[in-house]
Amino acid sequence: QVQLVESGGGLVQTGGSLRLSCAASGRTFNILDVGWFRQAPGKEREFVGFIRWSDGNIYYSDSVKGRFTISRDNAKNTVNLQMDSLKPEDTAVYYCAGGFPIYDFTSPGHYRNWGQGTQVTVSS
Repeated sequence: QVQLVESGGGLVQTGGSLRLSCAASGRTFNILDVGWFRQAPGKEREFVGFIRWSDGNIYYSDSVKGRFTISRDNAKNTVNLQMDSLKPEDTAVYYCAGGFPIYDFTSPGHYRNWGQGTQVTVSS
């Protein structure tokens, strides 16, 4: 069993940056595909990005491509989400999720493990 905990959320102005971390406990973290999702009030949970364990490939949604960067530190059991050039529409609760293997990585239902979420608010 893997437990995931997000951190690093907060309030930032438009154009600012935040770095979210997803810390994992459990001996299977190194064999884990990890995705990031977000959910704004009244909206469905939305895919943000994904990193695959087997080949290190990373994928982003079109809405964050070029602004967000996913990285992985297996020594620290963390996956990070660097968010730059933030916009008010990025405001949401951000979640990391894990599972193995994940084939349809844009679909929340394919992930087995979820963190509790961290709030990101971007002011205009």
